Amino acid sequence: MNSSCLKESVIDSQPTWIVQNETVELSVTKLGAHMAPVLFCRNESKPVQPYYISPWQNEKTEGLPPAMIPLRGDFFCLPFGSNPEPYRGEQHPIHGETSGSEWTLGGCTNEGEATTLQIQLKTKNRPGTVRRQFTLINGHNVVYCKTTIEGFAGPTTFAHHAILRLPHQEKALLLSTSPFSFGRTYPIQLSNPAVGEYQYLAKNGRFRSLSKVQSLFKGEPPADYSAVPVNPGFCDLLHQFERPTRRQSPSWVAAVHQEENWMWFALKNPAVMPGRLFWIENGGRHGSPWNGRNRCIGIEDGCMYFDRGIAEASRNNPINEAGIPTSVELSSEHPFEVRYIQGAVRVPPTFDRVIKVRSTADSTFFHAASGDTIEVPLNRNFLFNKTSPLSI
Repeated sequence: MNSSCLKESVIDSQPTWIVQNETVELSVTKLGAHMAPVLFCRNESKPVQPYYISPWQNEKTEGLPPAMIPLRGDFFCLPFGSNPEPYRGEQHPIHGETSGSEWTLGGCTNEGEATTLQIQLKTKNRPGTVRRQFTLINGHNVVYCKTTIEGFAGPTTFAHHAILRLPHQEKALLLSTSPFSFGRTYPIQLSNPAVGEYQYLAKNGRFRSLSKVQSLFKGEPPADYSAVPVNPGFCDLLHQFERPTRRQSPSWVAAVHQEENWMWFALKNPAVMPGRLFWIENGGRHGSPWNGRNRCIGIEDGCMYFDRGIAEASRNNPINEAGIPTSVELSSEHPFEVRYIQGAVRVPPTFDRVIKVRSTADSTFFHAASGDTIEVPLNRNFLFNKTSPLSI
């Protein structure tokens, strides 16, 4: 371990590990391994900090689910979801032990152009070991995340859970994704107005585009969630699903912040993570600690059936019956890897909605409707576990 590449601090009430290179400064909480703040383009005059940090961090709150205590940035959920129904006697906390337990430091290394933070957690509810690696490469405004699950045998859901800050201006964050097979809104009623929760979207609706999603309200036109924030006072979940293919091509999502002129993006292997859940929070929950003040968007890539947990995801449901996995079967003998790339870059004021993404082995090109193109150096082959000269 090279201790010179690692710092420790308390950031917004949470003890945190910090690593950096010439382009990125990465912070990871010890509780739950939540990744924020992250400064991209830190060598430029205006670094980019896209991630959301929940507003109750420096407040005294009691009785919160463990995952909500440090809530910020991106974190890994195993199993994913609220897990409302026990699975074979297992009752997992919201988003699993990985999101709200104390992680231990595995090490920090510098090897050539790569700086890697390694942490680990032994799960108790279902025995296993989860190892996470966060790698920064000089000149790359991305974080390469590799999560290795050992043990934890049986079916499970899992996902990354990135949360972004919303602009003040309505519809100033432009959302785009690669093509998907179909989308669904939440299968049952999501919100309960009696406890101060409000949803805008119809339950169990189908959609083909984020720009046309069925509203709960009779006579209202389809809601446009391709640009947020919209519909103040509501909180909604909508889920995209992709049928796995043998073609090794990344699935992508991009969010362009037009107030601050930056773009956040993530790349995944859809054969491993066929689901993408959007949590659109615009002041729609008024119980503690939300108190009607949360404005953020969760972009959550993984293998899951909404947030319904292992029990519903591992039995027949409308999504896996359509040929798209909603859970994965883990073995105690064979480790399971999840690889994910996320990053952010500065964009010119003319850069608007991403309409096309093209990748080579060394760069990814984001094409906007305006005609602008941004080239982002990154190692796409990392997603597919191919040999890399950068050893990541």
